[in-house]
Amino acid sequence: MRKWNCGKRGCCNKCSYKKIDMTALEKIKLIDDVAKELQKRFTYRDIDAFFIAYGIPTGHIPSYNSKYVYVKEVLPTIDEEVIIQIANELDIKHDFLSKSNNFKDNSISFWKPGHFKLFISHLSSFKQTVTILKIDLEKYGISAFVAHEDIEPTKEWQEEIEKGLFSMDALCAVLTPGFKESNWTDQEIGIAIGRGILVVPIRRELDPYGFIGKYQGFQGVGKNIGEVAEAIFLTLAKHSKTRNRIINSLTDLFLLSNKKSDALNRIGSLKKIPNLPEERIITLKNGIVQNLILKNNDIISAFNQLLNIYQVEPINIKDFEKTAEVNTDDLPF
Repeated sequence: MRKWNCGKRGCCNKCSYKKIDMTALEKIKLIDDVAKELQKRFTYRDIDAFFIAYGIPTGHIPSYNSKYVYVKEVLPTIDEEVIIQIANELDIKHDFLSKSNNFKDNSISFWKPGHFKLFISHLSSFKQTVTILKIDLEKYGISAFVAHEDIEPTKEWQEEIEKGLFSMDALCAVLTPGFKESNWTDQEIGIAIGRGILVVPIRRELDPYGFIGKYQGFQGVGKNIGEVAEAIFLTLAKHSKTRNRIINSLTDLFLLSNKKSDALNRIGSLKKIPNLPEERIITLKNGIVQNLILKNNDIISAFNQLLNIYQVEPINIKDFEKTAEVNTDDLPF
């Protein structure tokens, strides 16, 4: 982390500065400031929605029924960069700057909040097919970046590409003839490798090469777009680099669904993931009754099919009880 002598966020670099690591006490203090601000502004559900936008797991049961305590117990395990981004969005004063290539997710219009972020690297000649693939991936809780489709005409093209590359959770490379001769696609692969990001190759008459040669990828020729979307999803759901992130995203997106169709799609996607963690099943069962939009016979039936896979007792419509939020944030001094 950098702490600037001038003490101003967004320092122009013209003043002298020195690098100072964020100490444990400084991190605790910043988390405390964030917790107080979120307690003041938001309900529990709003806090969870806010966390989801930053890829922070939700569903934690605090040791005391307090939004302040909830935030204080969740954030210590979260990367300092993310905490700084949150503080910036909440206009909390501090002396730290995030890394130069770190972009706030909430400032990037092309990522859907709470979704898994997948950058699709492709040649422009394949744009139309990739754009349709992007739409099909949304039912799996995946927000795909397709450069030619997602960049607003008024934005600087290269800057938007960089934002996508430095905020993505994984990269999907559509390997068509000419892909490795393109400076742009090859550099996109290089950034993913440099960041330690999972690369998912799709073979379209070109095999994985160079640093991505270790990834077998899967054959795209002869498959329809729906089959390719599912194959990408299952790859992400099984790989150790991306499994937790996509499971947490889908869980939280389901619990915050505001449409029946979205809820059913997300349950269907969760059912395809092998060996869901027990804590995610518990989070799902405890959380579904908190969202009255999910109080629907079709949704409950589909949800119980998921619970049955893990031999968990089903729920019924009577389990949905609208309870007023009790504000117990007046902690003893």
